[in-house]
Amino acid sequence: MKKAEKSASRVEKSKSELEEIEKSLRPKFEEIEQVAFFNQKKVLDAFREIGVTTSHFVGTTGYGYTDRGRDDFARLVAKIFGAEDAICSPHLTCGTHTIATALYGLLRPNDLMISITGELYDTLNDTLYGADNGSLESLGVKFEFLDLVDDHFDEKRILSEVKKHKPRVVFVQKSRGYSSRKALSCDEMAPIFAKIKDASPETFIVVDNCYGEFVETKEPTEVGADVVMGSFIKNLGGSLAATGGYIVGTKKAIEKIENRFTCPSLKRETGSYEAGYRLFYQGLFLAPHIVSQALKGGLLVGEVMKQKGHRVIPDTNEKCYDIIKSIVFDTEEELISFVQLIQKLSPVDSSFVPMPYAMAGYTTDVIMAAGTFVEGASLELSCDSPIKKPYIAYFQGGITYEQLKILAEELQNR
Repeated sequence: MKKAEKSASRVEKSKSELEEIEKSLRPKFEEIEQVAFFNQKKVLDAFREIGVTTSHFVGTTGYGYTDRGRDDFARLVAKIFGAEDAICSPHLTCGTHTIATALYGLLRPNDLMISITGELYDTLNDTLYGADNGSLESLGVKFEFLDLVDDHFDEKRILSEVKKHKPRVVFVQKSRGYSSRKALSCDEMAPIFAKIKDASPETFIVVDNCYGEFVETKEPTEVGADVVMGSFIKNLGGSLAATGGYIVGTKKAIEKIENRFTCPSLKRETGSYEAGYRLFYQGLFLAPHIVSQALKGGLLVGEVMKQKGHRVIPDTNEKCYDIIKSIVFDTEEELISFVQLIQKLSPVDSSFVPMPYAMAGYTTDVIMAAGTFVEGASLELSCDSPIKKPYIAYFQGGITYEQLKILAEELQNR
């Protein structure tokens, strides 16, 4: 057989194998589609109840006192999350800034924050620590970190520490950061949140919800969280929002946070945005569907890599509670090659070749692939990893299932 014929035969075999994988994943796809339908209806109902019109898309300048689009968009997000109030703003520059804003708003000198999911994401390190850098530590805030045990809350220790110290904030990170654990579900959060509130009613339960929005039919605010935060260039922006973050929760908590978002005398009365909020509204409307595309594509790519002998987290027979699929490699070279393939198959900057580099906020060199329309938008096909053992690629996003299937085909043929 000629070389070209062998190559064509190999491609056909890979295509057939990929179709079989898709068939095996169909029950999982249907579960994801059911969640997307539920969330799409919830979003549509909220749009109709708020009464969104084209007038909400008009930008404002200066102080922005009359920015109806801004104010009603926050009401809309609060309603979708089953929350009392929300701050939603393009002036929250990213997830890290959004989380930091909430923590600065809630915590006071000599307060204690207990994280019940271990250390926070790497980029928040300087928000927590530092002698004279404006960190929470420099303002007298104290911290305690309780690790998960086998990917579950250490309930006995958590309740012991909460009863003993009555912390101002209990912090939860839904997704995994740069760790090998699985994301947490709202069903797992609900009972521990209730017990924390019984033990210390004045404690604020605060959840970093990045990567987790619309993956389930519930959000953490619907199972007892006082504050939930995230970035609009992740799930909630539906790949259209070009910047921004959201903080939703109880009115008591949001009123404290808005003092830090601007200042105590202004709160949320100011903050114009001349570009207008159309892409925020439109992206939010599209988000349930696009999240489902990312989840389905992640399952497909994960199963292909699993059949090639790699460990994937979560496994394809397990439920996903965020849009991240972790893929474990044996060597640094394998990891880098995978990340570079993500960039190669991106619609933007496909000719770029990502390499590890020292990135602000991280303690090791990091490699990132993000050929995205919105810079750094991890709802779009993207991948990143610290260059350290274990060599784990944190693969996420994809605004169309078809693009992720193309990636899976490329991986099949390798």
